[in-house]
Amino acid sequence: MKKFILALDQGTTSSRAILFDHQGQICGSAAQEFPQHFPHPGWVEHDPQDIWHSQLAVARKVLADNHVAPQDVLAIGVTNQRETTVVWDRKTGEPIAPAIVWQDRRTADICDALRADGKAKKITDISGLELDAYFSASKLKWLLDHVPGAREQAEQGGLAFGTVDSWLVYKLTGQHVTDVSNAARTMLFNIHLMRWDYDLLHLFGIPEQMLPQIVSSSEEVGTTHHSLFGAAIPVAGIAGDQQAATFGQACHQPGMVKNTYGTGCFMLMHLGRHPVASHNRLLTTVGWRVDGATDYLLEGSVFMGGATVQWLRDGLGIIQSSAEVEALAASVPDSDGVFMVPAFVGLGAPHWDAYARGSLFGLSRGSTRAHIARAAVEAIAYQSAELMAAMQKDASLPLTEVRADGGAARNDLLMQFQADLLGVPVVRPKVTETTALGAAYLAGLAVGFWDSQEEIAAQWMCERRFEPAMPAQRRAELLGKWSRAVERSKAWEA
Repeated sequence: MKKFILALDQGTTSSRAILFDHQGQICGSAAQEFPQHFPHPGWVEHDPQDIWHSQLAVARKVLADNHVAPQDVLAIGVTNQRETTVVWDRKTGEPIAPAIVWQDRRTADICDALRADGKAKKITDISGLELDAYFSASKLKWLLDHVPGAREQAEQGGLAFGTVDSWLVYKLTGQHVTDVSNAARTMLFNIHLMRWDYDLLHLFGIPEQMLPQIVSSSEEVGTTHHSLFGAAIPVAGIAGDQQAATFGQACHQPGMVKNTYGTGCFMLMHLGRHPVASHNRLLTTVGWRVDGATDYLLEGSVFMGGATVQWLRDGLGIIQSSAEVEALAASVPDSDGVFMVPAFVGLGAPHWDAYARGSLFGLSRGSTRAHIARAAVEAIAYQSAELMAAMQKDASLPLTEVRADGGAARNDLLMQFQADLLGVPVVRPKVTETTALGAAYLAGLAVGFWDSQEEIAAQWMCERRFEPAMPAQRRAELLGKWSRAVERSKAWEA
């Protein structure tokens, strides 16, 4: 009987479940969106029960639709939206409040106060992260400070904290764990000592007894409750979504780079077995831990990637669906001097400016919706080019190509412009569900479904390779104009 690995891919707007066979090919998938909540400006929340119920539903559906018995699933791999913060009651298993999503900005003032107090460098030195509301620590502090009785209950050991991986594994198995890749995104984890950091816990006022046990990214951490699927299935792989995508793209060697073009854009470079401190405001983070060995990554995050196209659709109404943007943008030869800086929620790396605002520059009477669409698509590539420039300054590793994935990576115009701006090929794999694939690989390694990372790397296949065609002088000219546009957007609140 054919055997499978089941990947649970819990994202910001939907939960997915994908079955993979031994060749790393997709044998079935199911997806379900769940509600987003925006109770105040800058606030983004999820109901943790919506996360759980949607994820369980698609897991059951993909097995039923493809007539796969639970006994034929050798392991489950979990990958998740990172930084999103969940707190639940240990006795009842019920969340005490909505989950605060990674996009939420309500805790910016907590970070500002720590920065004013001179704590930013210490936090970065220990955690590898920029002091920002993006990460879990300030979100968890906010919940303890604002949910009545929460801090007292936490100090007595009655509450559990976890990122989404912890919440799902708890619901699946009853175990309270998180893997090293997710722990590294909380801003409470020492990436050098590979443990929760007492200084950071004290700085944010977090009781240690709330925290999950830290495990490797590839090991059996428990088995699912029999009632969920009709048989106990090992949960054997856990990784945050971007680390999982990097693993799924087989970027296992130093200098290899992947860029995910999703709601945001996330570029990660493999650093090897030792962390490299960034001097250009990138993040040094844990990639994964397999067989006792830890791999580190350098990461740059763009907040508005595919979300920029969504704004064209929902905000401006110049397209009816996101899929239309490529044809509209390609209907003109270039943006005719129009530049869009999509700083709708501030700017991520390497700027980390929460107060920058979105801008359109270079508009003339001849500008059309096609030029604006083209500028929006190109803005995604410009932001990623900034990340790559910063990475090369930090890591000094030779760059031969960038492996692309995510929904917007299907946009050929974007991929070609990205290659032109980077000056190296951009490669799109045949299996584009690299986040789920990475989680499957990590779980499969733990149970012997795959023997080694070398076997996994041999399965990676290219679907299309975009070669750079832009002259270097033109590239430098465009990047210079982009930089000036960004500085104007950053000055908006000045």
